[in-house]
Amino acid sequence: MIATANPIASEAGREILRAGGSAVDAAIASQLVLTLVEPQSSGIGGGAFLMHFQKKTKKVEAYDGRETAPLAISAGVFQGPDGKRRAFSDISAGGAAVGIPGVIRMLALAHSDHGKLPWWRLFEPAIRLAEEGFAVSPRLNAMIKSAQDLKRFHAARNYFYTPSGEPLPVGYRLRNPALADTLRRIAAGGPDAFYVGVIARDIATAVKNARRNAAKMTVADIAQYTAKKRRPLCRVYRKYRVCGMPPPTSGGLTVLQILGLLEPFDMPKLQPSSVKAIHFISEASRLAYADRGQYIGDPDFVEVPVLGLLDDSYLRSRSRQISASSTMVKALPGQPPGSVSGRRLSDNREGFPSTSHLSVVDNQGNSVSLTMSIERAFGSHLFVRGFLLNNQLTDFAHLPQSIKQPTANAIAPGKRPRSSMSPMLIFDQDGELFATIGSPGGSRIIAYVVKAIVGLIDWNLDMQSAIDLPNHVNRNGATELEKDTEVTKRADALRQLKHEVRIRVLNSGLQGIRITPQGFDGGADSRREGIAIGD
Repeated sequence: MIATANPIASEAGREILRAGGSAVDAAIASQLVLTLVEPQSSGIGGGAFLMHFQKKTKKVEAYDGRETAPLAISAGVFQGPDGKRRAFSDISAGGAAVGIPGVIRMLALAHSDHGKLPWWRLFEPAIRLAEEGFAVSPRLNAMIKSAQDLKRFHAARNYFYTPSGEPLPVGYRLRNPALADTLRRIAAGGPDAFYVGVIARDIATAVKNARRNAAKMTVADIAQYTAKKRRPLCRVYRKYRVCGMPPPTSGGLTVLQILGLLEPFDMPKLQPSSVKAIHFISEASRLAYADRGQYIGDPDFVEVPVLGLLDDSYLRSRSRQISASSTMVKALPGQPPGSVSGRRLSDNREGFPSTSHLSVVDNQGNSVSLTMSIERAFGSHLFVRGFLLNNQLTDFAHLPQSIKQPTANAIAPGKRPRSSMSPMLIFDQDGELFATIGSPGGSRIIAYVVKAIVGLIDWNLDMQSAIDLPNHVNRNGATELEKDTEVTKRADALRQLKHEVRIRVLNSGLQGIRITPQGFDGGADSRREGIAIGD
């Protein structure tokens, strides 16, 4: 079974599974197709995090394909002449926010470990579709309409708009021969074809000559990019072992913290989407997001007290701050074992719906949970060789750090910006795979994934029902309730508990698979256009 954010990508993944491909093989083929059919959300011009489970050995692995900053980047790149943070709309488009894309190197690394089919075979569905074309979906059409400055970038305008300047209509057959050529080169030459040679040269040139925020990125920067295998983070939650990505993403660590903070509360006895359920999850989230802002950054550059943040005694002490009768309004960071004091809180800027997630389980029981992104919708708006470049460097703290107040997520050459991507794998008491889950959604990803995990474990919901639960988010501020859903009826009761309540669109994109005695139970978020399919 495979669940992705687009039916065409799901079909491509199933094609590879039916051909004898592994979960990693199917994930690669689907991700390449998403580059074509869901270009606003992810693609080979961005980065990704991949969790893998090998059933035979019971081994869990974490693959880091996060983008890195060019070596010439300045600490004040997102700071105005007045010393203040520039508006996000001013810095996110163009060259300065482009990180070195990591997804191709990371997928190649995972394939070398767990691929069954030849590398080139995984590119065939995307190349075929790029040549023959695909029908523009309602979501892609709507996203082009909402991207107000996309048409100001010549290459993007030529691709995403009609000659008269209108967004491509729903059903328009969109071909991308430039992407087909790019993919052929990578299929034949491996990842080096992307990171060394004409593709790398064209990426560096696009960044250097960007009509907005031109920046220095060299072919040497691109050639030096390295994907990494990191130690996965796992913690038991109510007899289930939940595993996620370690830093530089904050996702796995913060999800596990929230679950640990919820353990003292009898969540299984609460009704889903009830006032008490929303309140307790919100309070646990406040505490975890406070720690996230204080401590999490690229572990190759800063000391992240991972073990301390997941320490049982620490989480129990933090959990005692949660009251059933009132919100704490604003949580302060804690002092976990092994932490460094004196850091300034990093700002929280990841909030755009341009990430994507897919989940796969192959016929051997191996599984992938893969979240990938180009950050904002249509990334930097720089369109090169048939794909969009990311603007992931805006995920760094936007103001430079000082000597007195260092910032975990400060900008630095070669550094990976903090993320919230949260691909997760869940295991039962016997160590067998129970579920794979993840979502897009910027810094709200963490809340969406927690909601689904609580639904699966505490409320025994099937995968689709857990995904369909109304979203509610607290990032250590207002409690956000999903517009036009059942949770909006809880607003007044939450205000009586002193919550600041905001009702808004909360566009998750959860994709998951649950393993049951009867077979695979897949779910795809109806807030987007994906499907889960299998045999």
